[in-house]
Amino acid sequence: MYPVDVAVTQAINQWAGHSPLVDSVMIGLSTYGVPLLVLAVAGQWWRGTERLHHRHILLATGFSFLLGLAFNQLILLFVHRLRPYDAGISHLLVARSADPSFPSDHATASFAIAAAFLMQGARRMGLAFLVAAVLVGLSRIYIGTHYASDVLGGAATGILAAFVVRAVYLEGSFADRCLTRIL
Repeated sequence: MYPVDVAVTQAINQWAGHSPLVDSVMIGLSTYGVPLLVLAVAGQWWRGTERLHHRHILLATGFSFLLGLAFNQLILLFVHRLRPYDAGISHLLVARSADPSFPSDHATASFAIAAAFLMQGARRMGLAFLVAAVLVGLSRIYIGTHYASDVLGGAATGILAAFVVRAVYLEGSFADRCLTRIL
């Protein structure tokens, strides 16, 4: 699997450094993608239509986001993968990171958001967030900070977190009724 991972990573990263415009877009996606997705979710709290149902989706999304990142912290207790630029695999466009490569927190966060919306039945928003998640994931490989499998692993933990939240945080439960009525 490792040779395939390296080949895919290099195929995406090989374009880095050749176009200042594309580099800037990819760095921007990598840097600001997750914060913008979080703002896009949080900004919907006061949406007028089907307010309580929509707030349930937003809370489930937030819980999925947090649980996915918690899963990553557990994984990091056992997996200490070098970044691809430290292994001479990729060309780095941004500052070095001090933490291990697997899994990608950016991918986890963005895919948790997309998966939560999709699993809660908000298909249009979920698909828009899914496109954004794929772009964030690709940008992490393009700028040289992650292997392709790091992004896939991050996507998996984000999706797993959304599944767990979907099973545990039920719409209409006491906790849901209390939380969705805040503000």
